[in-house]
Amino acid sequence: MGGAIDVDLHPALPGCRALLPYLEPFWREVIASRGIDELDFALYPRGAPLTARADWRHGDGLAGATVEAVRREALEPFGTSIGICNPLFGAPALHNADLAAVLCRAANDWMAAEWLDNEPRLRAGILVPVEDPVLAVEEIERRAADPRFVHVLLFGGAETLLGRRVNWPILAAAERHGLPIALHAGNANRHAPTANGWPTYLIEDHTTFAQTFQSQLLNLIAEGAFTKYPGLKVVLLESGFGWVPNFLWRSVKMWRAMRQEIPWVDRSPARILRESIRISIQPGDAPEDPVGMEALLEMIDCDELLLFATDYPHARFEGEAALPPGLPSRLHGRVLRDNALAIYPRLEEASP
Repeated sequence: MGGAIDVDLHPALPGCRALLPYLEPFWREVIASRGIDELDFALYPRGAPLTARADWRHGDGLAGATVEAVRREALEPFGTSIGICNPLFGAPALHNADLAAVLCRAANDWMAAEWLDNEPRLRAGILVPVEDPVLAVEEIERRAADPRFVHVLLFGGAETLLGRRVNWPILAAAERHGLPIALHAGNANRHAPTANGWPTYLIEDHTTFAQTFQSQLLNLIAEGAFTKYPGLKVVLLESGFGWVPNFLWRSVKMWRAMRQEIPWVDRSPARILRESIRISIQPGDAPEDPVGMEALLEMIDCDELLLFATDYPHARFEGEAALPPGLPSRLHGRVLRDNALAIYPRLEEASP
């Protein structure tokens, strides 16, 4: 068996000024004259303990800011043969769609030149301006020619639910190029992240974000995205997976009772999840004891669901204990490598 495949690494993009070499003169002037620089998601403030593990911070610098640091801290210790980079950059959250698009484009070019060209084990997600599907598709088409870009990177909280038909061109482009949609924790803050308004503390954001993933997943199912695009695959990153059994029970029960409302959904939500959805193992919000974990996995009934991820450099575990402690050994090979190869066709084509 080859080395592990880590589907969620976060190389640090220090700010918009790092992208100036990848911008046209007009946009360089816009960035400089307006003083635009850091575009971090509020979910991960730079100084918050969860944002970077203490032993992965280096003085005043950003964690994961160099290829050398990622090699030393995220690739070598875990025997990783492929690592997928997902920069947590706030460009897609901008209201100015043109500025969002050029910054996403520059971030993708920066990723290719500064990271992928310098470390053959790295791959990346295509960052797109999701609020403008036309511009998003343009960026997918532009970057899809590079096989090192292996999924389309979107963030969970946005203006509209992803399954809404205004977003179908994005789904169509992803399916056409064999690119899974990777839905990552992150919020454009267009709407409150809870059903009852805005929370006060960061812990509330992180805990309730599982609801955002469930809403997005259910909307994709109910709108018929997986019927319209049967080859569509969705990877949930930093969603946790302890919520999956309850989601399956409730969504299947409601589908059986109300499916006349959505006749295009031709199979149960549970079957769609098992066929088309995959979830990264970090954060591991599952039972730590083997008996409890086995019971949870039995309820999900899918050995192909989970994908290995360290979520580097976020503080999710200590040392090299990235696999959930209760994960049965029979699934280690699947989780570490096989499940990713099955859901990511581009990794199979060029697997180290």
